[in-house]
Amino acid sequence: MTSRELPVQVLRPRTGFARLGLRELWTYRELLGFMTWRIILVRYKQTLLGVAWAGLQPLLLMVVLSLFFGSFAKKAGVPGPIFFFAGLVPWTFFANSITQSSNSLVGNANLISKVYFPRLAAPISAVLATLVDFVIAFAILVGMMGWYGIAPRWAALPVIPALALLTFVTALGVGLWLSALNVAYRDVQYVVPFLVQLGLFASGVAFAPQTISEPWRTLLGINPMTGVIEGFRWALLGTHARIGPMLGVSIGVSVLLLVSGIVYFRQMERTFADVV
Repeated sequence: MTSRELPVQVLRPRTGFARLGLRELWTYRELLGFMTWRIILVRYKQTLLGVAWAGLQPLLLMVVLSLFFGSFAKKAGVPGPIFFFAGLVPWTFFANSITQSSNSLVGNANLISKVYFPRLAAPISAVLATLVDFVIAFAILVGMMGWYGIAPRWAALPVIPALALLTFVTALGVGLWLSALNVAYRDVQYVVPFLVQLGLFASGVAFAPQTISEPWRTLLGINPMTGVIEGFRWALLGTHARIGPMLGVSIGVSVLLLVSGIVYFRQMERTFADVV
């Protein structure tokens, strides 16, 4: 090969587990990191408050929920603001993740149509970028707990990273479905904000699921974010909730969403460059 020749990469259809392209995604990990960093920079570029928006969004929602749904927090035996904010921390992470990831392919249309890279990197980087907002909001939650004199349950703190991972898995699974659908049907970008608004009330942010009798409480776990939100409140605030069955259902649904999302995304991937 002369100095003027470039290496040629031949793309062939994959079968089995290789079809998921996870090894290829690891090979392009530097690109994944760059795309994540670019999203973070663009999001807060030329903004007046900068990263403060990451904490301002759940704080404003907390005020609204405290005014109109404060009676539900009393049933949980926790001050209203801290009860709602503990639910809004994982919820805003999930909501922002699916909003960003659903538009990740369309937003990178020029790149997708001209350069080859693992398409999975687009929605994954969108979800990874929202982790910054999650960390900021979680730090505010810890400060609020100190203000209200609520000590964390040290024995339950190891559960928090696991719940954050479950939120990430759920958001990525939903984001893969929505991003692939958004390429073919641009209506998705209008439907997602509406679904996010409904999900805020359907995921237990505004009420205490422990006040609901079985088996309906366990069935609420079909919405994975219900189990995550109750898990956060149980681990941090010590709410008297029996979260085991609900959380088990949520974990199963989250894994199903992720696996099915990857499979569907890879099936549709061959048409992205032509349609987007």
